[in-house]
Amino acid sequence: MQLRVFTEPQQGASYDELLRVAQRAEECGYDAFFRSDHYLKMGDGSGEPGPTDAWITLAGLARETTTIRLGTLMSAATFRLPGPLAIAVAQVDRMSGGRVELGLGSGWYEQEHTAYGIRFGTLRERFDRYSEQLAIITGLWEATETFSYDGEYYQLSEAPPLVRPAQSPRPPVLIGGSGAKRTPRLAARYADEFNVPFAGLDDTARLFAGVRAACEQAGRDPESMRYSAAQVLCCGRTEAQLRERAAAIGRELPELRANGLAGTPDELVDKIGAYAERGAGRMYLQTLDLSDLDHLDLVAAEVMPQVAKL
Repeated sequence: MQLRVFTEPQQGASYDELLRVAQRAEECGYDAFFRSDHYLKMGDGSGEPGPTDAWITLAGLARETTTIRLGTLMSAATFRLPGPLAIAVAQVDRMSGGRVELGLGSGWYEQEHTAYGIRFGTLRERFDRYSEQLAIITGLWEATETFSYDGEYYQLSEAPPLVRPAQSPRPPVLIGGSGAKRTPRLAARYADEFNVPFAGLDDTARLFAGVRAACEQAGRDPESMRYSAAQVLCCGRTEAQLRERAAAIGRELPELRANGLAGTPDELVDKIGAYAERGAGRMYLQTLDLSDLDHLDLVAAEVMPQVAKL
């Protein structure tokens, strides 16, 4: 079981804050540092100092870290054209020495699209665009000769085979969510990893099973897919420390214990073990209080060594 740090900068974080978290995560031995790709906060809070771009952030981190993997959970296909996105991710992969992963989703948060003038579209249109983007991005990365694509939304004509990431044949692609039909099929065709965010054990197992079935239907070995889950993190040695950390992110401890990775280190080991039993090989720890680096230290010291054996 690998542990990855997952941040939500749209809630309020500067690049310097993200850099401190990424470098501490690297020092502690976490497998990866991921960030969301959103331009507008959700819920309470000011969102200060303002939105940051995911791939500009990761480009900076690529030069200021050395071993930790870097990625998005998830970039929205609505935000960028697929050709320029393939180029940007490939460049960041080269800048990092081959440590980048692309989590790509269809886009879902309509308010941020309205706020910044980004076309949103219907759910069907977003998924159609998303499917085309996956085909184009992976096609450009793997091309050994000129690449062309004639889709409903995107057309490429004889793009030279120069969009070369450092990783071969390409950076890992993550797909996630709770869709029952198109999402599993897209994962089976394009993804290296399937992620279930913020779901309980039974729903996580059901969604994993759906992707495994889609892999089998596509003639792909389901074991060639990595399976992962994301959960909000709240760990403490004492009840008082747990309540303090829950309050810092605006949550009640009993609710977090029921719906997230909240509890003592031993409780977290048991909870992560339950996800491992359902097939998860990675956990993304949604870390919301970016000023509390001791939180990362505690999990690295008392949880990571135990779950590494799972």
